[in-house]
Formats: sequence, C-alpha cells, structure tokens
Amino acid sequence: MQAPLTIIGTGMAGIGLARQLRALGNERPITLITADSGDDYSKPLLSTGFAKRLPPQRLAMRSALEVADQLNAVVRTRTRVDAIDTDARQLLIGEERLAWSDLVLATGAVPCPPFEVPTALAGRIFSINDLDDYRAFHAALEALGRPARVAIIGLGLVGCEFANDLHAGGHQVTLVGPEQALLPRLLPEPLGQALGRAFAASDIEVRYQRLVTRVDEEGGQAVLVLDDGQRLEADLVLVATGLKPRTELAVEAGLQVGSDGIQVDRRLSTSVRHVHALGDVACVQGINAMYIQPLQAAVKALAATLNGTPTAVSYGAWPVLVKTPLLPVVSLPPVHGRVHWRIEADGEDMTALAEDDQGQLQGFALTGSCVRRKVELARAAQPLLG
Repeated sequence: MQAPLTIIGTGMAGIGLARQLRALGNERPITLITADSGDDYSKPLLSTGFAKRLPPQRLAMRSALEVADQLNAVVRTRTRVDAIDTDARQLLIGEERLAWSDLVLATGAVPCPPFEVPTALAGRIFSINDLDDYRAFHAALEALGRPARVAIIGLGLVGCEFANDLHAGGHQVTLVGPEQALLPRLLPEPLGQALGRAFAASDIEVRYQRLVTRVDEEGGQAVLVLDDGQRLEADLVLVATGLKPRTELAVEAGLQVGSDGIQVDRRLSTSVRHVHALGDVACVQGINAMYIQPLQAAVKALAATLNGTPTAVSYGAWPVLVKTPLLPVVSLPPVHGRVHWRIEADGEDMTALAEDDQGQLQGFALTGSCVRRKVELARAAQPLLG
C-alpha cells in the first residue's frame, strides 16, 4: 500500500492543501495530523467574533470528522509528532512509526509572550492564535458574566484587531506597548497615530512607550506592572506580542531553518527531498508573509507540484486589510530595500506612498476613506515575490 502524503497541521494551510489536491482530481492517500481539535475554520474570524458575540461552535465550519469525510482523508486530532525521520520517511509518534511518501509541514506560528505566565494567572492570561484559544478566552469572558476589563499587550496587527473587536463587543480595552504609534510594522507613524486617535475617541485606552515588566495576581485580578511603575488592573489579559514560526520539528530533523521560518524555494521544497513547508512556518526565498493571499497562492502552487506539475509560487502586490472599523486601514508594507514615505493627509484620511530611490512604488498605507485607493495602488506597486 502506498504511504500517504502526510500534512502536519490542519489550519488554513494544511486543510487548504488537501482540499486543493482533491479539486485537482488527485486521489492519493492523505493523512492530516494536528495537536488540536482539527476543526475547519477561517482564522480571520478569530478577531471578529467577539463583536458579533459568536460562540466558538459558530466559527467552526466543519468538524475533523466532517473534514475527513469530505476530503477522503485520515485526520488524526490531539496528536503530537515527536520527531521526523527523513531517511526512513517516517514520523515518530510515541512508540508508533508512521510512513509518509511526501511530508508537508504546515505547523503555523506560535505566540511569543514577553514574560512567563504565573501559575495563579493561567486562567486570566491568554493568546488567541487558533480556535482552541478562542474557546478558552470566550469561556473566560462568559464566566465573568459581565463586560470585562481587558488589557492587551502589543500594539501590532493582532492587538489592534482584537482591541476593536472586544470594544465592539462591549468590553473595556486598554492596549500597552513600547512603540510610539499603533501598527508599527504596517504603518508609518502619522497613520498609526491616526488610528490611535480613533481608538481614543471610542474610549479604547492606549499606553504608548510602556513595557510590561511582570503581571501579578491580586484578589483574583491580573495586575500589569509597567516599566514606569504604573499598575494596570484587568480581568483578563490578551498577549499579542507577535508570532514566531513553529520550527522545532524541522530543526531537529536537520532541515534548513532561519529565524523567519523553514527555508523553502519557490516550489515550497525544503532542504530535504520530499519534505515541503507551507503557511506561516515557511520562508519562501527570504519572505515570510503571514497573510491570507500569500498562503492561498502557496497552497495552489504546492498542490500543483504534488499533482505532478512543478509550479513556482508568486506573490502579487497584495495589501493587508486591517480589521479596525473604527478607522479603516489598508497596508502594503515594503520589503525590498530602502524606501522614502510620502504622506498626504486630509484629517484622518491619509495616503502614504513608499517609494525607492528611483521613484518606484514599493508599498503604501491608507486610512479612512483613502482605503478606496487600494486596488489602484496595488496595480502600480512592485510584487512581493514576482
């Protein structure tokens, strides 16, 4: 019997790849392995569910059993892979050795908390990176039985989206971070400040240029101690200080790995034959774009390759739509060389163009009504990976 194509991870990358292969008519055996529940859901919904008061079951489109049935695949949930034997083409799972013909690592990325969570606050401090995380945070909100005071650590994309979403859900939100403006990796400072003003006008507090030195437990509350000595009380704490690719298995298996993920070529192949990487864990020719459109492009390319048509992935000039309805934001962050920002503003409606020394558009950022220019500017910008 032919060893299966084995995919570690059942997020949008893993399930998306299996679905695309079946859409191409490929009938090879497929096994998907995941450490979580294996439910099929759209990850962007995680940061829009609280405003809509959606329980976790509403986010799950299909259970693992339904995924297995739909894809004619084996789905193994709550299963942790201990090691990869690339020579024997086997996975080590406890005492079991599971053979594979091709292996795809779609293990995603993991949150990077800036401090160790005290045991006494395990039920108060969270990160939300998957549906299981959403279940845990949703349960904690429900257990309070009232609007929560939520402290969010991190001023980036995840922190800002959850701040807007939780505020819209009726909760009191405070953001804390070391930067001088919101979305520092996506926006030049004046645009990040505009988003900050929109948040402040809606009573979302932002503590800029502040680090959290520790979190204490006092009377059932979490107390954030900041580097200036201030103390911030909260019912719940959401840590949104960035993600790092989950590469431990790849490192132990001897694959080429960098700080930005498993190194792969344009065909999503790693440094070891028959092993591929996909999604947030993969760095494609020096670019790790943890966004939906690059992921979908990589899924289609790898599916074609595994179906017998070697295909190189390309990334277009795909802007990021930030889910902050209090002030719409779109960003195409530049990744190629040095740029100069040229900013035009009419109140909170701002256009920022990132141009190189030759005047070529390498990226842009838009707020307010200017987000309508996203298609026009995307057509003029350089592709992320042409």
